[in-house]
Amino acid sequence: MTKPTRRTVVLTGVAGLAAPWVARAAEPDFRLKFGNIVSGDHPLNTSMAKVRDRVARETDGKVMIELFPKNQLGSDADMLSQLRSGALELFAQTGVLMSTLVPLASITGIGFAFSSYEKVWSALDGPLGKQVRGAFEKANLVCMENSYNHGFRQTTSSTKPIRVPDDFNGFKIRVPPSPLWTSMFKAFGASPVSIPWAETYSAMQTKIADGLEQPLIGLLVDKMYEVQKYCSETNHMWDGFWVLANRRFWDRLPPNLREIIERNINQEAIAQRKEVEYMNANLQAELKSKGLDFFKVNNEDFRQRLIGAGFYQEWQKRYGDEAWALLEATTGKLG
Repeated sequence: MTKPTRRTVVLTGVAGLAAPWVARAAEPDFRLKFGNIVSGDHPLNTSMAKVRDRVARETDGKVMIELFPKNQLGSDADMLSQLRSGALELFAQTGVLMSTLVPLASITGIGFAFSSYEKVWSALDGPLGKQVRGAFEKANLVCMENSYNHGFRQTTSSTKPIRVPDDFNGFKIRVPPSPLWTSMFKAFGASPVSIPWAETYSAMQTKIADGLEQPLIGLLVDKMYEVQKYCSETNHMWDGFWVLANRRFWDRLPPNLREIIERNINQEAIAQRKEVEYMNANLQAELKSKGLDFFKVNNEDFRQRLIGAGFYQEWQKRYGDEAWALLEATTGKLG
C-alpha cells in the first residue's frame, strides 16, 4: 500500500471539505456541526470529511455532518460552551484542554509518560481510556470510544535551541491554557505563557513568547516554521483529540443513526492514528527545507528534572491513586 504523503492528504482533505457528498434527500433530517481548532488540512478534519461522506451515504442523506475547522465557530472555550448548551453538536478537543471541565481528561498528557504510540493506544483503548470516557459522561457529554491522533509534541524556539533542561530557565514558551502544561514547564524553570492556538502565530511574531511546543504536523499546517528557527525533539507529551457530542442532541437521534455515526467516527480514528504517526515521522525533511533546524536531546534528562521537581507526585495527588495506577500500568513507574 502506498504511504500517504502530506500532499495527497491535503489535496484529498481540501476537496473533501469543499465538495461534500450530495444526498438524495432534499434536506437532511439531522445536521451536526463539527467544530475544532486545527486547520482544514489537518488529518483530524480530512478524516472527519470521510466520516461525513460515509454517514451521508449510509443514512441516505438523513444525516449531514458539517465541518467547521480552525476556530470558525470561535475559540476552543467558545466551542466547549456551545457544545454544552446544544448550539454545537460535535466537538473535537484534546484531553489536556478539556481538563477545565473534566480534570481527569488531561492525564494522558503527563510529561514523558509514554515512550511509544503502542503504549499510548494501549492506555487510551484500555482501562485508563474507559475511565476518562466515564468522566466525560459524568459531565453530561457523549465521548466517542476511539480518540484521534495529533502526535508527540516537540519544542521550538526563535532564539536558541533547547538542548538540556537548563536551557528552559527563564524561557518564555507558549502553552495552551491548561494547568498541566503550565505546571510542567514551570518545573523546568521556564516562564510559560498561556495563549490560545488561534493567537499563537501572531504571539510569536510580536515576541510575546520566544517558543512553543507542538507536534510536527501542527508546525507544518499552521506554518509555525515561519516564526520559529529551532526544533528540539523532546517528545515531551503525547497529544490527541476526543470527539464529543452534546448529550441532549445525541439522545434525540434514532438509535440506528447514532450507531452509524459512532461506528464511522471510531473506525476512521484507527486509520487516522496511523496516518498521523507516519506523517510526524516523515515531516522533518520538509520542515528543514522551510528553515527549521532540528536538534536531538536526551529525553531522560528532562524526565529526571521533572522527578526532582516533584511534578509526578503533585499530579498523582490531583488525579488520585486509582487513575494514576491505571496510567502506570501502561507507562511503568513515573517519578
